[in-house]
Amino acid sequence: MKNNMTPGHWLAIPAVALSLSISGQASAQDATLKAVTDPSFVPFEMMDQESGEMVGFDMDILHEVADRAGFDIDLNTMDFNGIIPAVQTGNVDLAIAGITITDERQQIVDFSDPYYDSGLRILVADGSDVDSLDDLEGKRIATKIGSTSYDYLQEKLGDNAEITPYPGSSDMYMALMGGSADAVFYDAPNVGYFAQTKGQGKVKTVGPLYEGQQYGIAFAKGSDWVEPTNQALEAMHEDGTYDEIHKKWFGEAPESE
Repeated sequence: MKNNMTPGHWLAIPAVALSLSISGQASAQDATLKAVTDPSFVPFEMMDQESGEMVGFDMDILHEVADRAGFDIDLNTMDFNGIIPAVQTGNVDLAIAGITITDERQQIVDFSDPYYDSGLRILVADGSDVDSLDDLEGKRIATKIGSTSYDYLQEKLGDNAEITPYPGSSDMYMALMGGSADAVFYDAPNVGYFAQTKGQGKVKTVGPLYEGQQYGIAFAKGSDWVEPTNQALEAMHEDGTYDEIHKKWFGEAPESE
């Protein structure tokens, strides 16, 4: 992965500054953290064309966490494959973009506690006879650069399929809709959202949920803001705020464990 940051514009996200963080570790003065997200991972983060602001599930989570933990955010957007390097090199303080917590990533960044349970899913044209990952052998599969879905495909199919990583989610779906790909393999909530919106009646999700995953907020190694963020997330679960945000974007509260 590249270590350079893709140029983007900074958006100010206001948060109510608390005199102290939840844990009492933060300075009494307001803190502003540089953050980064991927502008194309709907419904987690996407650009509102009318307001010019980033909206989505992750954005609501970030607003609430910042409010409770006591920091403000300057938000930058970039392609997903540049996000972890940007945090690792200290160019930004944190990232939220449906980032799967993996052992490899934990070696170079710190993660908050998981805030979303996900997995990988197949998306195909409505008339396709593909039902599972095995059916994708010899097929043209679109996925996303720098994603765990790309790593999973390489591990399971390797040279037995034509795997093409695209820079953005919309590029993957355009490839499928345009006939240059036989399937998309990517994060289940993003795939499901496309199937229910722009792809309705034209595409369908098939097969089981592959490789259960959890999303976390990524911080620079040694960040003092991990613990206040974890405490904010815990409080959001306890008082029902998390369920309200989840229902707003996915139509229902998350399943109870």
